Amino acid sequence: MDSNKTVGSRIKSIREAKSISIEQLAERSGLDIAQIRRIEEEKNLPSLAPLIKIARVLGIRLGTLLDDQDALGPVVSRCEEHRQTVSFSTAQASSHTHMDYYSLAPDKTGRHIEPFIIQVAPQEKTDKYQLSTHEGEEFIYVLQGTLEITYGANNYHLSAGDSIYYDSIVAHHVHAENGEGAKILAVVYTPS
Repeated sequence: MDSNKTVGSRIKSIREAKSISIEQLAERSGLDIAQIRRIEEEKNLPSLAPLIKIARVLGIRLGTLLDDQDALGPVVSRCEEHRQTVSFSTAQASSHTHMDYYSLAPDKTGRHIEPFIIQVAPQEKTDKYQLSTHEGEEFIYVLQGTLEITYGANNYHLSAGDSIYYDSIVAHHVHAENGEGAKILAVVYTPS
């Protein structure tokens, strides 16, 4: 896969290669047609949940959309070589990006987990965050800063050195606390 392609253009090219219309993709994924168009045209940076739904409909792994290459053996990720793969925002078209993802295994073919270093930007405190749900599991380890993780009806506060492991089918949101950013190691598993 061309590593210079953006997430939206990858979705569009795979969708077209599989002869799946935008309408069919919307119906099968439960996403709005306009949202899919905005994603494909790079007008809307999707959150992880819509990408997982799109990948399932297209019959591909999430990694194929993010930065798949062709290394079959082990992949070493050097700190100075980390490159941003994608930025995610909430499902709201007007929202600002608050997470920058740096893939730790973009060249590994056939992976079933997605390891990332994520820079979480500070956001305005709100009583209601746009929650996300998708199949799979997530593990988060806080490297710097503090996080609040809304998980179902509960809130969890994590500081550097703390971790959380949860089923991502439960509605959740990850955000930095105290008006400061945070840096985390996150591992996302999505079933095939």
